[in-house]
Amino acid sequence: MIHPTAIVDPDARLADGVEVGAFTVIGPGVEIGAGSRINSHVVIKGTTVLGKRTRIFQFASVGEDCQDKKYAGEPTRLVLGDDNVIREGVTLHRGTVQDRAETTIGSRNLFMAYVHVGHDCVIGDDCILANQVTLAGHVKLGNFSIVGGLSAIHQFCHFGEYAMAGGGSIITKDTPAFVMINGNPARTHGLNLVGLRRRGFSSDSIRALSDAYRLVYRQGLTTEQAISEVRARYSLAETETFLASIEASTRGIIR
Repeated sequence: MIHPTAIVDPDARLADGVEVGAFTVIGPGVEIGAGSRINSHVVIKGTTVLGKRTRIFQFASVGEDCQDKKYAGEPTRLVLGDDNVIREGVTLHRGTVQDRAETTIGSRNLFMAYVHVGHDCVIGDDCILANQVTLAGHVKLGNFSIVGGLSAIHQFCHFGEYAMAGGGSIITKDTPAFVMINGNPARTHGLNLVGLRRRGFSSDSIRALSDAYRLVYRQGLTTEQAISEVRARYSLAETETFLASIEASTRGIIR
């Protein structure tokens, strides 16, 4: 299961059924869950925890020291859930002690070729990051996020659940849940309606979210006025998620 040319440190912990390809290097402090497949020419450094059935393709760098100039070798972590796919050339960096000291990634995410995830990012479950997406440090992505290829997200930005960014977007503000954005700088382009329908959201929920979006973005109300009006009209979990993502914004939402 481990190619004879691979270098696996004695202090790394590999569960049953882990496959390691040729010329891969796995350092001390690395934990890899059962059923994972690591291709050739991969570097994994600790402290890094990979969940079950992780799939890593060639030339990926997982758990490397971050590129923050403040980083001085402190012990930090990278933690991933189960069933993540990490394609060619992806770089996933550990955290910094100035923030959470951990970069955290959920389960069932797809990182296409040459994606970069910076230090202290928090990524939920079931996200798709297309080719060459770049996340600066401290970025947060909600569940079921989709970020189009060649897009970049500024440090400390939040990207809400079920939101979608078109290819080549430059994102410097927070993106509310369920919203579709595109451009440089990114601007809103309505709700991610196709994504919501594919994920089984009801017609009533989609209509309520559409009305909530209209109140926030199209009626000339202040953000506070729009939030109050939405809550007066709806008490759905979906509209509350949309509003909560706006209220949690620290950089201001994309307009």
